[in-house]
Parts: sequence; structure tokens; C-alpha cells
Amino acid sequence: MKILYYIYQICIALPILLVLTILTAIVTIVGSLVGGAHFWGYHPGKIWSQLICLFLLIPVKVYGREKLHDKTSYIFVPNHQGSFDIFLIYGFIGRNFKWMMKKSLRKLPFVGKACESAGHIFVDRSGPKKVLETIRQAKDSLKDGVSLVVFPEGARTFTGHMGYFKKGAFQLADDLQLAVVPVTIDGSFEILPRTGKWIHRHRMILTIHDPIPPKGKGIENIKATMAEAYTAVESALPEKHKGMIKNEDQD
Repeated sequence: MKILYYIYQICIALPILLVLTILTAIVTIVGSLVGGAHFWGYHPGKIWSQLICLFLLIPVKVYGREKLHDKTSYIFVPNHQGSFDIFLIYGFIGRNFKWMMKKSLRKLPFVGKACESAGHIFVDRSGPKKVLETIRQAKDSLKDGVSLVVFPEGARTFTGHMGYFKKGAFQLADDLQLAVVPVTIDGSFEILPRTGKWIHRHRMILTIHDPIPPKGKGIENIKATMAEAYTAVESALPEKHKGMIKNEDQD
């Protein structure tokens, strides 16, 4: 069955998905210029992600979406298992949001320009002024129920285990007094791990945990929220992926 799936993904699924990716990028770029990035920056990407999972025969389950309130902005902090995290969140979290992503992704053909047109936020750590500019852009995006998605580990795992959380997303949540929503991704690592070359068919589960409202402001609130979010995300992982791997090199 694995051989048949490899043949299917090479000969049928991947050519279709390449065309879909280019079309989605073009629609996003043109739509954002004409009709506004609020709509076009989210909905084409959502449909694109759902179609990728559909054509690759990847089943998806979502738990906890009812915990989110309409027209409320959140900062989502998921673990980062692999490349398919993008499709799981974009396609199935059910919230209009902006990504906070590495600056290097802007160079991707079609996709980088589409992300820029859609108003997604590229993190530039080249200097204090660039960091402040990134923070200002994030603040401007978090309006009218639009949320932000940040991978607090900063990079994909090598092993399936979670790494340390960096404080950037939690600092932003503290500054704006927004709730942090821990999100657990399970199954993406089995589909395409960081060192993998082939896509493997495996189910994915997205678990949305209870929002963590700010309990104050300052470093103690940030530390407490980070710890609570980490525990929540890890709680929905399978036993084989629980426990922090401290020696992972991250981008």
C-alpha cells in the first residue's frame, strides 16, 4: 500500500497541488490588492489547505473549536511538528488570522508574495528597530476578531517532542492583554518530519485548548502564561512525544 501511495502522490496528487498552490497565490495577491487582505488573506489559503489534505487522503479531526468566541482576537501558540502544521491550522482552525513567520519565507516563489500581500507578518530580528516594526505590524493586525498564529518553539522538531517556548508571542499577548490559546498538533510529524523526503499518509488531530486570559501584566504574567500553555499543548500529545528534548538544534 505504501508503494501505491507514493505512486499516487507523485503522479496525481503533487502535480494537482502544485497547480492549486500557484492559483491560490495568484488569487490571494490579486484579491488582496482589489478587495482587501482581511478576506483574501485567509479564505483562499483555508480552501487550499483543505484541498491538500483531501487530495493526499489525510484525515483530520478537530477538537475544541467551540471554546473560541466570535469577533475575539487571540494569539494561538501551537507546537511545530512538521510542514503539514501549516495546512492543519490554515484549513481547520476556523478563525481568520495572520501568521507570524520567518523573514526567509518571503523568498518562496509565489507563496512569499502571496503572504506579503495578505498581510502576514515576517519576523525581522536584524536589529531593534526591525523588531519594533514587527511588533507594531502585529498589533495593527489584531483587530476585528483577526487573530495571530505563532509557533513559540521557533522551528520544527527533529524528534516529535516539543522544544522550549520562546517568549515573543507571550510578550505580545502581555502587551496587548490578549488571551493566549494553546493548540496541540498531533500527526504532522508522522506525515512529513523535518528530515523526511516522502509524504506518509497519517491522520492529523488539532486540539484547541481553553484560552488563557491575562492575569496581570509584566514578566510574571508572561512566565506563568508560557508555563500554562506548554503544559496544555503537551497534554494532548501521544505518550511517545511527551517530554522535552533539550538538545534539539533549532533554526
